[in-house]
Amino acid sequence: MDLNLWEPTMLTVHHLGISQSERAVWLCEELGLDYKFKRYDRRADNRLAPDEYKALHPAGMAPVVEDGDLVLAESGAICEYIDRKYGGAKHCLDVDHPDFADHLFWFHFTNGTFMTNGMMQLMLAMADPQNDMPTGFVADRTAKAWDMVEKRLGEAEFFGGSQLTLADIMMVYCITTGRMMRQVPLDDKPNTVAYLQRIGQREAYQRAWAKCEPGIEPNLA
Repeated sequence: MDLNLWEPTMLTVHHLGISQSERAVWLCEELGLDYKFKRYDRRADNRLAPDEYKALHPAGMAPVVEDGDLVLAESGAICEYIDRKYGGAKHCLDVDHPDFADHLFWFHFTNGTFMTNGMMQLMLAMADPQNDMPTGFVADRTAKAWDMVEKRLGEAEFFGGSQLTLADIMMVYCITTGRMMRQVPLDDKPNTVAYLQRIGQREAYQRAWAKCEPGIEPNLA
């Protein structure tokens, strides 16, 4: 093998404006990685991803990262991949850590339940605006989930416990940018607001947000 022909690969994060791909950017900034960043604007007619972005992965949606020949989708998989490969699993707690179970729960709760509730509520309302029974059922589940968030952030500094973990990297999008789309007020959630203020003071988060959404203020209140 001619070593002169070998070039090291570099992680590329493809970010779609106002989307979950901000998680990967924030994680890369927390880890201080040298990575490529490419931003895509949403289409003006339907606010969906442009064809160029959809062509990156068969799923046709954000987020997507490239690492050499690997093209990876799904924000949870992406964050764990980056943290384990490039961060020494700094944000993935070991099974012997006292906060392991909490970290694991909130990491999976994010997309498995929290975001799913909000999407179901939105889709049901759009499908049948006159039928409030299924929408009400999902609204109740959503409200309970928000109560869990508020309770948790009154018990611990981070979702994963005493330190920032991938649980935070995943959950913050839901209660900031994701909330922006559904206009969920935080007037009765002081623990959540205090948590978001702490996150907003992190230099890595500030750098990531400036890259992802230049000219837009993060939804931290």
